[in-house]
Amino acid sequence: MNDMVIMALIATLGTWSITALGAATVVFFRSPDPKWLNLMLGFASGVMIAASFWSLLQPAIERAEEISVMPAYLVATLGFLSGAVFMWGSDKIVSYARGRVNRTTDGSNDRLNRIIMLVLSITLHNIPEGLAVGVAFGALPRSGYMAESLMGAITIAVGIGLQNFPEGAAVSIPLRREGYSRKKSFFLGQASGIVEPIAGVIGALLVVYVEAMLPYALSFAAGAMILVAVHELIPECQRNQKAQPYFATMGIVTGFATMMLLDVMLG
Repeated sequence: MNDMVIMALIATLGTWSITALGAATVVFFRSPDPKWLNLMLGFASGVMIAASFWSLLQPAIERAEEISVMPAYLVATLGFLSGAVFMWGSDKIVSYARGRVNRTTDGSNDRLNRIIMLVLSITLHNIPEGLAVGVAFGALPRSGYMAESLMGAITIAVGIGLQNFPEGAAVSIPLRREGYSRKKSFFLGQASGIVEPIAGVIGALLVVYVEAMLPYALSFAAGAMILVAVHELIPECQRNQKAQPYFATMGIVTGFATMMLLDVMLG
């Protein structure tokens, strides 16, 4: 069981390192090409949408049928909606805090407030992403360590890691534009991902030691991932849609197809 927690920790340390790699673009590049960032965001969103079903919701339903006294469809629906509501509530908290800051300052601290809210918003939504990875690895003993389950957990970590790259850049580059040094911009950018290993270990521990939580935790992670993909990643990757109508869209389709292929092929 402890092996699964260690695997979850290693996987989320990997996703954190990709956040750091994205933040490092502020050191090596003046500004990364938005075209390729959009493609990467689209690919990551496609992977996350597909993983939400094949690697999270489907196993949640199957496990609920075995251990839950409630109907499996109700367990999966409640968990899924809880994950989406958690992300929605997190976003509302950040928006409320931003509004309070804007009303209580005289303008002299606007620069600092913008930076705090930028780092906070990205850090906050990294929590369910870390939980998703931790839950996926923590659930492996329940599935008998089947190859498709392990590949599903790895794919979730890879998908989240890919979308962490532009997130790291999304923090460090604006900080640099605000006048921060490259070193400080990089440090704050990579720090936004430190919550993922923490959340990953918590998610794995909960699933490993509280079996009844597994269906809820899996579907919760799916709801959180779907909301992040649909509300944040897809709109963000479509910013240059007029100039390149299908470039980012092909990234979404390719990411979804890749995840689907891996699951069906290994299943």
